[in-house]
Amino acid sequence: QLRLVESGGGLVQPGGSLRLSCAASGFTLDDYSIGWFRQAPGKERDGVSCISNAYGSTNYAISVKGRFTIARDNATNTVFLQMNSLKPEDTAIYYCAATRFTLFRRCVLFPRRYDNDSWGQGTQVTVSS
Repeated sequence: QLRLVESGGGLVQPGGSLRLSCAASGFTLDDYSIGWFRQAPGKERDGVSCISNAYGSTNYAISVKGRFTIARDNATNTVFLQMNSLKPEDTAIYYCAATRFTLFRRCVLFPRRYDNDSWGQGTQVTVSS
């Protein structure tokens, strides 16, 4: 059974950094693409970034490109999201999820393409002075 656990969230000032972790168990990361998503109060869940399975290609939402970096460590079965230059509008609960779906060997940022059973419980990120 797919299981993902997010950690690393917290309160940070604008311009600060956080590194989120998504630890996988019950499956091998090599077989899946992993996506990071976020949901702010009253808003829909949006894709932030993803990294594909064996090919390792990455994808970023326009709003975070150049500030966030996704990486995977297959040895520890963990995917990381390094978030720099954080802005108040980055405040949200951040989730990770897994999927075997790729489009032309690239991962996608559509939440519905990710396995329903794989979603973690989320980690809160608050950017505020």
